[in-house]
Amino acid sequence: MSHYARLGLEFPMAPINGAIWGVWSLLFAVGIYTISRRFSLIETVAISWFVGFVLMWLVVGNMSVLPFGILPFAIPLSLLETFLAALAIVKVAPAERKSWLNR
Repeated sequence: MSHYARLGLEFPMAPINGAIWGVWSLLFAVGIYTISRRFSLIETVAISWFVGFVLMWLVVGNMSVLPFGILPFAIPLSLLETFLAALAIVKVAPAERKSWLNR
């Protein structure tokens, strides 16, 4: 929170901010599910992580509100989060893999 105070901003703690993160999480899960229908687990993780986190950090960094000091922790944890989400989706709802003859 001190990062935001140094920027002259107030940390967004209103209930709507938590709800928006809930919507983000739901959309992230839907995206992972959709990507997993077409790609392998590792490909799904890579694409989903890039779309879900790298692009978000790019935008937040561009707005000068990203505390870059958290990235050494955020990168591996976000990779783990994405992997576990993709793994859960693949295990619960495996994609039907069609052979190249049936496409």
